[in-house]
Formats: sequence, C-alpha cells, structure tokens
Amino acid sequence: MKAVILAAGKGERLGPVTEKIPKPMIEIAGRPVLEHNIVMCRKNGIKDILINLHHLPQIIKTYFGDGEDWGVNISYSFEPRLLGTAGTVSRFNDDLSSMPFYVIYGDNYFGSDFNLLDLRRFHEKKMSEFTIVLSHLEDISQSGVAEVMDNGRITGFVEKPINVESNHSWINAGMYLVEPIILEEIASGYADFGNDVIP
Repeated sequence: MKAVILAAGKGERLGPVTEKIPKPMIEIAGRPVLEHNIVMCRKNGIKDILINLHHLPQIIKTYFGDGEDWGVNISYSFEPRLLGTAGTVSRFNDDLSSMPFYVIYGDNYFGSDFNLLDLRRFHEKKMSEFTIVLSHLEDISQSGVAEVMDNGRITGFVEKPINVESNHSWINAGMYLVEPIILEEIASGYADFGNDVIP
C-alpha cells in the first residue's frame, strides 16, 4: 500500500512561526511532525510515500531526500498553486489506481505508534470505499464535525461549523483510507475532501 502525505499548506494561522519553516516541519518531541508520520508509515509496512509540496518545499526535500534514511521511498509533487487536499491526491492518480491508499495530513500529529493496520482491518470489514479517522474533541467549533451511527457509519459531516448547536464531539482527524474508485469523484483542478468529496 501507499500513503499520500499532504505537506503543502502555508500554516497561516501560526503567523510568524511558519514564515521560515513549513508547518509539517514543526517539531514535537525533538522531531518534525512530518517525520513522525513517515516513521508511522514505515512501522506499518508502508514504504511508498507521496508528498505534495508548496510552501518552502526545499526545506522538506533537503531534510528527507528520497526517504532512504527512514527506510521508505519518497516521491514529491510540487504545486505552484495549491490544489486542495483532494486535488493533490488526484495528481497522484497513476500511482494510486491499483489498490487502497492512505491520505495523511502531514501537519497532524498521530504519534509514530498509531496502528494503520487496525484501520485497514476496519476498512475491509466495513467494505468501505472511504474510511475517515475521527478524534474526540471538546471544542468542535474549528473542526470538521461528524455525526456517527452506532455501527460507525458517518451520516453527516459539517466542516468547521460557525454555529455549533450539537453535542457531537467527533472531528475529522486528518487521515483517510481510500479505495481507488474515489479518484473518479475528484474533479480536476482544485478540490477539497471536506467540501467537495466527503459530502
């Protein structure tokens, strides 16, 4: 299996912090968040990683190179203009058309020990085409909020609601397991999972 790690965003909400460093390169426990995600992939047997770049791309490419030092193979795609979370994946269409693949938001910290194999087993058991990892959060006003049935099926999804009148606290954690058929649902050009694909 392969993983697409999204690492192109500017991280504008962090202000001056991301003027000189890409948001996925901010360190947690002495290592960039992106490195934790790459190690997580390797520990779960995912050796082929596709990373999109835009903001300060050379910092990421210089740090990780081809991925050999981390036991993985990294390919990069530079976006002169941001394509959105789904538009990026569409660019990797030829590399992703044969089997399920992971999409991981490169600036989200999951921890190197997150079990992607459990996610795959859940995905296969549910015969899902698009599995979304959710996380529990108290303040949901700035996150994608999911409404979930007892069997795990998501029945509704509101991206960053302005007026929160719900007690639901399951939010989009920024990781998906996706069947290649979903690639047919992604429009060419700019496309966002939260706004254009998931609904």
